[in-house]
Amino acid sequence: MKNLVLFVVAVLAGVFVTASAQSKKVVADKIVGQVGDKIILRSDIMNAIADMKRQSQGQENVVLPSECQIMEGQLIRKALVLQAQKDSLHISEEEIDASLDNKIRQFIQSYGSKDVLEEIAGKTVYQIKEDFKESFREQKLSEQMQSKIVDAIKITPTEVKTYYSKIQKDSLPFYESEIEVSQIIINPKANKDVEEYVSKQMYDYKKQAEVGGGKKFDQLAKLYSEDPAVKENGGQYTLNRNDKNSWDPAFLSASFRLKEGQISPVIKSKFGLHIIMMVSRSGDEAVVKHILRIPPVTDDEVNDAKKLLDSVRKKVIDGSMSFGAAVNKYSDDENSKFSAGAISGRDINGGASTFLSIDQLDKDIVVLLKTLKPGEYSAPQAYKDDRGTHVRIVYLRNRTEPHRENLKEDYDRVAKRALEEKKSSALEKWFKEHIPTYFISIDKDFSNCAGLEEWRKSADMAAKARN
Repeated sequence: MKNLVLFVVAVLAGVFVTASAQSKKVVADKIVGQVGDKIILRSDIMNAIADMKRQSQGQENVVLPSECQIMEGQLIRKALVLQAQKDSLHISEEEIDASLDNKIRQFIQSYGSKDVLEEIAGKTVYQIKEDFKESFREQKLSEQMQSKIVDAIKITPTEVKTYYSKIQKDSLPFYESEIEVSQIIINPKANKDVEEYVSKQMYDYKKQAEVGGGKKFDQLAKLYSEDPAVKENGGQYTLNRNDKNSWDPAFLSASFRLKEGQISPVIKSKFGLHIIMMVSRSGDEAVVKHILRIPPVTDDEVNDAKKLLDSVRKKVIDGSMSFGAAVNKYSDDENSKFSAGAISGRDINGGASTFLSIDQLDKDIVVLLKTLKPGEYSAPQAYKDDRGTHVRIVYLRNRTEPHRENLKEDYDRVAKRALEEKKSSALEKWFKEHIPTYFISIDKDFSNCAGLEEWRKSADMAAKARN
């Protein structure tokens, strides 16, 4: 159980059985497990596996959990829910509804529209939400109970050293050269004459689409839209009026002023200029299509941005302004605005990290880094991506040489793993203490599952007590 508890709980906490999986009911369903008054159905196991397969489609080297692992995860979840109820932990209806709404939005986005989702499910969105409300309640309670058990656990430097000393030296991961890098990005704004010219073109698209209808709008989007996702979704998105963190405010507001089939005037957002077509709408949900054009900037706007960043660079070098303060004041990059400009990625263990390999960076920034030493700042650089032209300065915080993992250079990584192991051990201890206090039942179909020994012992004790 020790190596599996955190993994299975984490996986099952994110499982939302899709409408398509739910529509393919298991022919002969039955109860295959029970913890207290919480039952586990054969369909719960099969639908969870079906959903994981769907989520992993197109991904390489994905190892899906077995039925035995899913069963253990379900037993763990039920036990955590029972204890959460005993400890009077509470999840509000508002929190459950918010989680359900967010998940439904994701599936509508995935299927393309609410109508398609409802057609596949054979149910209305309201019915789908009602079907999964209790499942989400359990999910939230189990997460809350797990947090109560492990969140207070800390790790000391001595414990980190002890953990590290037990690792066989030839098992320590090897890291290629890595860098920590931060940046300030300014997005030059096109001048009014260029913006007006592009806006006139957009109004011409609007007239053509109003005459030709939805098919003409689709054609124009494929021909002219500069939304990078237009190749995959044709410029179509599913919006929710309340999902204000995911959408530009001007775009969201303009969308919900439209009636079905209506096309907006030209709207300006932080991404550029749009015309938006309302495809369908139901309450706070809407399906829209849009065409995005990004007015091009001239050398004059780019040079102005370079001059501004050059003055910022001088302030940072002479110490009159910290780099973090400069990021907050000047950077247009929302992804790094609140991390002092740090660029982050994934480490070899899949966790978030600010230490990056060269191949995790774009080629333009790699060119800049060749001339920088740790602690230095680049000159302003103009570069282009699918969102237009930008200007940035780059700060090389740190550069490591290729090395085997060690405490001096990789303490945070080792400490993170040591803390996870300590939490896993605490969970294992908690379950060993609490499993015997529950009524446990496990179907004979899972009698060969190696990870269920503790659960089976408790189930056998419960059976003897009944007899």
